[in-house]
Amino acid sequence: MRLPRLLFAFLLLGCLAPAAWAQVPASAPGSPYAVVVPVTDTSEAQRDGAFATALAQVLERVAGGQDLRSKPGYEDALKGAPGLVKQFQYQRAGSGIVLQVNFDPGAVRRLITQIGVPAAGVKPPVLVLVHGSDGGLLGKDALGALAQAATARGYQLAYPEPSQLPEASAVASADPTALAIIAQRYHTGLILVGNLKGGSADWTLVSGGKPQTWSDQAVSTDALLSDAGGAAADRLGQQLNVIGAGISSGKLWVSRVDSAQAYANLLGMLRAEPAVQQVDTLAADNDGFLLGIKASMPPAALAAGLAAGGRVIQGAPHAGADASLQWLH
Repeated sequence: MRLPRLLFAFLLLGCLAPAAWAQVPASAPGSPYAVVVPVTDTSEAQRDGAFATALAQVLERVAGGQDLRSKPGYEDALKGAPGLVKQFQYQRAGSGIVLQVNFDPGAVRRLITQIGVPAAGVKPPVLVLVHGSDGGLLGKDALGALAQAATARGYQLAYPEPSQLPEASAVASADPTALAIIAQRYHTGLILVGNLKGGSADWTLVSGGKPQTWSDQAVSTDALLSDAGGAAADRLGQQLNVIGAGISSGKLWVSRVDSAQAYANLLGMLRAEPAVQQVDTLAADNDGFLLGIKASMPPAALAAGLAAGGRVIQGAPHAGADASLQWLH
């Protein structure tokens, strides 16, 4: 049985004149529980199919990018997508129609638990700094193909503020100062830097302070951007989508924690991480701390996930530690 509020919203939207529909780009809003998907019409079959597609994206986001398709109960969960919808709205997008869907956060989190997936937390957005063939920085409207490819894989994008553009070369070289500024402004340690050159492009993905570079060729700019979204998701997935079968114990070294406030902020960050079950301080040396960690993922994977948030970057190996981080702010 349909939720009354959903039926009412649908009937109300169906009565609206086309001119009253909003003109919006087909990209997901900022909330991890909100998705925009294309539809061909406003029929019930199309709407339910869109709900299932949207829920699949949201589940992947909230599960930290894990592939849930093989999990028991996953297909049944998608069939029940209409019951998890909090709000939806049809909108105009160019010459077509899209459906903006907002799911109930509590219901989605409960569903993740029922499927049997350990808490991993929602990934931070990927800040995109892409320059066109003329050297100019491309804005959100020009990066639709990149956003669509990334969103389909569970990653959201962030765009630089025109008045405070990061220095792309400093970011691509993983300069700690540049990364700290980005983390404070955009709350992420994931940055994709691109340079388009006609039918080719050079890309640098910075994740947790470590850059990865590659080049690509394609028949069109949209194809280059779409390929980049998929390639970035693949590389991030290898680092971040690691979930252990149970609770792992290990030791984490964090350096450059140069004040009592920084130490308190570090502990606060760790205890707020959904994957972390327990944190104990084992030793201190100058501005570094050796921490005992119990988490739902191995220490190296935990370190990569923490660095993706931007407040730390991965550091050099340290004796006695399973993984190392450097505090940024």
